[in-house]
Amino acid sequence: MSSEAGLQQFRVGYADEIKDMEKKEVTIGGEQKVLLTKVKGKIYATAPKCTHYGAPLKNGVLSPDGRLVCPWHGACFRVDTGDIEDAPALDALKTYPVTIKDNEIFISATQESLTQHQHPPTFIAKGAKDPSKHLVVVGGGSGATGVVEGSRSFGYPGKITVVSKETYLPIDRTKLSKALITDEGKVALRSSDFFKDLDIETKLGSTVKTVDPSAHTITLENDESLSYTTLVLATGGIPKRLPMDGFDASNVYTLRYIQDADAITKALGDAEKEKKVAIVGSSFIGMELAGCISGKGHDVTVIGMESSPLETILGPKVGKFIQGLHAEKGVKFELGKEVEKAETSGDKATAVLLKDGTAIPADVVILGVGVAPATKFLESSSAFNLRKDGGIEVDEFLRVKGVENVYAIGDIAAFPYIGHTGKAKGDPIRIEHWDVAMNHGRTVARHISSPFSKESPEPKPFTNVPYFWSAQGVQVRYCGNTQGGFDDIVYQGSFDEKKWAAFYCQREEVVAVCSVGYDPVVSKAAELMRVGGMPAKKELADGVDVRKVELPHGVKE
Repeated sequence: MSSEAGLQQFRVGYADEIKDMEKKEVTIGGEQKVLLTKVKGKIYATAPKCTHYGAPLKNGVLSPDGRLVCPWHGACFRVDTGDIEDAPALDALKTYPVTIKDNEIFISATQESLTQHQHPPTFIAKGAKDPSKHLVVVGGGSGATGVVEGSRSFGYPGKITVVSKETYLPIDRTKLSKALITDEGKVALRSSDFFKDLDIETKLGSTVKTVDPSAHTITLENDESLSYTTLVLATGGIPKRLPMDGFDASNVYTLRYIQDADAITKALGDAEKEKKVAIVGSSFIGMELAGCISGKGHDVTVIGMESSPLETILGPKVGKFIQGLHAEKGVKFELGKEVEKAETSGDKATAVLLKDGTAIPADVVILGVGVAPATKFLESSSAFNLRKDGGIEVDEFLRVKGVENVYAIGDIAAFPYIGHTGKAKGDPIRIEHWDVAMNHGRTVARHISSPFSKESPEPKPFTNVPYFWSAQGVQVRYCGNTQGGFDDIVYQGSFDEKKWAAFYCQREEVVAVCSVGYDPVVSKAAELMRVGGMPAKKELADGVDVRKVELPHGVKE
C-alpha cells in the first residue's frame, strides 16, 4: 500500500487469478470490500453493493457487454464507469481506477471513498441554459423521476417543469403496500434540494385540466397555462373501485398515495385492538397488504375471484404456495368467490357480502382490484386516441402516435412489447410496474436529450425485459410478461425448502420467470432474454440451470 495526498494504492489480488467474466469480492484492511470483475480481458473495480437496496453484487449477473445486474431487483450498472444502465437504482456505483504491475492488481482510492459505495449520476446538464426549450412532465412517480433525472444526466439544456397532483416529491411507491409507511421522508426518492440543484421546477398538488398539442400548451385546474416544446405524460393509474352497493362507505379504502396509507393506518387504530379487515383482490397489492396488516395483529380475510392468489399471472402452484405462506400467519381466504355488495350501517361498511351468501365481517375494507390509466383529462382533446382501457398507444421510443413532441410512459403507455428474447410480436401492451415506468422515463430522456450534446448517449428503443418484485412473506422476483398467455410451466428447485424457480412458456419459448430463494435466476433470465440466449422449455425441463448458462459474447450494447 502506498499513498499520496490521501489517495492510496491498495493491492487487491493477482490478475491471473481472475478469469474472464468472473466476479470476485475482496477485502481491504480487514473491513472495506471491493468487487473485482473481468470483462474481455480487462479488470475493473467497483463498490460491492447495489445502490438501490444494498444487494451483494458478487451474487449478481455480469454480462459480456459490461453490464452488472443486481440479483434482487434488476438494477444495472456499467462496470467501467459505474453509470446506471437500468432502474430501479438512482445513484451510480462507485468505481476505482485499476493498475496492474507484475501481475499484481492495485486500486487507487482514499479511505473515505472505500466507504462511499454510491454517488449521484454524472449530469451533463445541471441547469436551464437554453430557455427556448421547455420539457414539461405531467406526473410525479417513478416514470417522472426517470425522465427528469435522465434528461439532466444525458444533457437536456432546457427548462424542466414537473406538474404533479401529489403534494410531495416522487416516492418509492413500492413501500406503501409492503409497510404502510406514512412518513414522506422515509420513502422520498430525492430531496427538494436535489431538484433545485438540477434547476427542475416542481408544481405539486397541481392537476392538469386540458392539453392542447396544436398550441403546445397544458392548462391546470387553476387555469394556469404552461407552454412546452416537449411534453411527457406520466400520470400513472387511478385505483379502481367496485360499482356495487356499499363500497362508497367511509371505511372502504384504496392504496395509491401516502394519504391513503395514512388513512388506512388511522382506521386500523391502536395495535392492541384487533380489527377485522376485508381485502377485496388477491393480486400483488392485496396480498402485500394482507401480509403487512396481519403482521400488525389484525384479523385479515382476502377475497378473490381466482382459486388461488395471483393465479392468472403466476399459475395455481405458485398461487397456492403464496397463499400458504400467508395462511401460516393467520390470513384467511375466500377464493373463487364473487362480491355481491358491502353491507353498511350508517356511513360505515360492516361486512362484505359474497354472492354465495357468505358475509365477511369488516371494520375496515380495502380494495385491491387494479388501476385504470389516469388519462381522463385527455378525453377532451381530439389529438389523443385513447384505447378502450384508457391507455395511450406509443411507438418504440414512447412517442404518442400521431401527436408531435408528446410522449407517454408508465401505467398509461401501451408500448410495443419485444422484451423476451426479441421474438415477441411487438403488440402494444400496458405494464403497471414501478420499475418499467422508471426505465420508460430513462428511454424518453435519452431520446429528447441526444440532439443537445455530443456527450449524450444515442437514443435506444425501449426493449427492456420487465422486472418486478413483491414481498409475500418471502421475496418473490419476476421478469418477463405473460399477457399473451402461457401454456406450460417448468419448475426447478424445492417449494418445501422455499427455493425454486418457475419458467412460464409459450410452446418452447420462455416468456417469464418467477423465483423465490433462487437468486440470481430472475436477473440472469432477464439478461438472457435481452440478448436472445434464454434456454428453451425442453432444456429447462431436462435440468439446465439458468444460473450457470453463459451469456452470449459479441452482443451489442
